[in-house]
Amino acid sequence: MNHLRYLSVLLLLCLLQACSREGGPAPVTNAGTYNAETRGVLNSSSYKVKKGETLYSIAWRAGIDPEQLAKRNNIPAPYTIYVGQTIKLKSSGVKSGNAKTNKHKTVKSQVKDVNKSSKELESTSTKAYAKNSPKVTAKSQSGPVKGWVWPTKGNVIKGFSNKENGNKGLDIRGRQGQKIVASAPGRVVYAGSALRGYGKLIIIKHNDDYLSAYAHNSRLRVKEKQQVVVGQHIADMGDTGTTDTRLHFEIRFKGKSVDPAKYLPAL
Repeated sequence: MNHLRYLSVLLLLCLLQACSREGGPAPVTNAGTYNAETRGVLNSSSYKVKKGETLYSIAWRAGIDPEQLAKRNNIPAPYTIYVGQTIKLKSSGVKSGNAKTNKHKTVKSQVKDVNKSSKELESTSTKAYAKNSPKVTAKSQSGPVKGWVWPTKGNVIKGFSNKENGNKGLDIRGRQGQKIVASAPGRVVYAGSALRGYGKLIIIKHNDDYLSAYAHNSRLRVKEKQQVVVGQHIADMGDTGTTDTRLHFEIRFKGKSVDPAKYLPAL
């Protein structure tokens, strides 16, 4: 009887020794030390399994739920791992520092696109201002435009800024399809979607000095060279060229952006 017990213990020791070899299963009985000092000490993107470690001990030291770690590495129950096996600790192979750099590059690229679009709109506005198009009225006009009205109803969610990367108009929140109207009488000098970041855009020339721009529309209801009156329905609000439903409204004086709030009536 003692002889059989000795053989059983010897066989178990052999199995454990085989499991600890490179490529063999890491023993599941040795889960490591679980305390506050060892919790979350692994902060690398991956980890190579060592002798005596289990998925649970690695998950504890990485501060990750074991089932989540198993799922991330496609390890089925009972979650057997092998000495020398590489365990992915983070969902992305990019380290946090690199991820931060990539995020910074993405934001920088988005700002660059917005700046480029603003310059394109300024260029388009300047050309429209300087263009020898048919006169707004029988007599050439310049100077202030009287009777400005709000182009739509809604809360202003972003105001005007004179800073280099600032907002060059007012952003007004509304609902999809909401009516957009001409803020003053004039002639449509642009109606299209060629300017990146502005979506479906309308530019109206009010006189030889002033233009107004209406961006992110879902539908344009006027065409280029069309004469419009103040309050005329010119577009439907949308989210083209942006992330949510809004109107981006600008007023330009000789092609340069000015604060619309100084021209529109008080709410």
